Amino acid sequence: MRYASITDRLANLGSEKWAIHAAARRMAAEGRPIIELTIGEPDVPPDATLLAEAVRSMHAGRYRYSNGRGEPSVVDALVRKYAGRRAGVTAENVLCFPGTQTALFAVMLGLVEAGDAVLVGDPLYATYEGVIRATGAERIAVPLRPENGFHMQAADLEAAITPQCRVLLLNTPHNPTGAVLTAEEIAALGAVCRKHDLWIVCDEVYEQLVFGGTFASPFDDPALAERTVVVSSISKSHAAPGFRSGWAVGPAEFCTRLLSVSETMLFGGQPFIADMTALALDTQVGTAAAMRESYGARAARFAAALSRAPGLAPLPPEAGMFILVDVSGTGMSGEDFAWALLNEEGVAVMPGSSFGEEAEGFIRLSLTVPDAHIDEACRRIAALAARSTLPKERRA
Repeated sequence: MRYASITDRLANLGSEKWAIHAAARRMAAEGRPIIELTIGEPDVPPDATLLAEAVRSMHAGRYRYSNGRGEPSVVDALVRKYAGRRAGVTAENVLCFPGTQTALFAVMLGLVEAGDAVLVGDPLYATYEGVIRATGAERIAVPLRPENGFHMQAADLEAAITPQCRVLLLNTPHNPTGAVLTAEEIAALGAVCRKHDLWIVCDEVYEQLVFGGTFASPFDDPALAERTVVVSSISKSHAAPGFRSGWAVGPAEFCTRLLSVSETMLFGGQPFIADMTALALDTQVGTAAAMRESYGARAARFAAALSRAPGLAPLPPEAGMFILVDVSGTGMSGEDFAWALLNEEGVAVMPGSSFGEEAEGFIRLSLTVPDAHIDEACRRIAALAARSTLPKERRA
């Protein structure tokens, strides 16, 4: 039988990247105790007021068809949010989607196609390559180097650009590295994008989980307004990943053109979830602040423990729900270390290779587990490192 070429372009770019996570879940279902540090799922529930609003809205009959742009309640809340960051934002600048992933997929469909190229930092979030290749476009990696704190450098971006490039896909705060770009770094990247007439698509889902310093965005720079599209959601900021409530905010002409794409895919979301999202955006519920404090402390806990282990070098994040650990000093790749850790020690982590070539010597650990699990996971990770690390003269 014949299949569309998209199935070939996306082969091995879906759940295959999460093979260790799936294996760990199977082992846990069979009764083996597993410490799971694979995915970024908040370990706190959404605020009770948000759940109550979703229930209230359903009982009020808010379960009928919606429209393609989004329910007025959440569109208005998003206008208030982003107009507070840059003047001139109206409902024409907003499109609602079920989660950041869907928003990103639709945005890419609207900007690139076969023969085009998308620039993206490497390491990168595991689904980005699939989102890009689904359109037929090519992914071009911009190296994010550990010596620069994984912050994208304007010179590296400039060096990677080809005549086919149409979009720079940014992620700040960054997954998996936890890097947070400064306003100065974004301005330098923006200057390169203006020079080469590139769109900037910025995934800002971890906006409210910056441990220190100030969050910055290309959206906030008026000089980049005509070329910047932001995607985000309440999944991380409000510990509500299962509600699948996200959005894209960008130029009015872009949103008008993308609306038909969105309507063809979805033709609206759930009104009761939109009402809950509007309340989340308009109310300081404290969930993000609590997670910031907790995840920052847990990252420091991981870093302190693992920095004492042979062959390991943790890289404390600036934001988010993860910490990267360089395991190359053990003589193992991140992939080999992660599988050995699961099979020998019952700890599930993500291999850095799931996030690109620049992270092959790393593993990624989730910060969404209690301190007792962190301490035990660190003991087991250190034990594997001690067994695996060879003296330097024997590694030669």
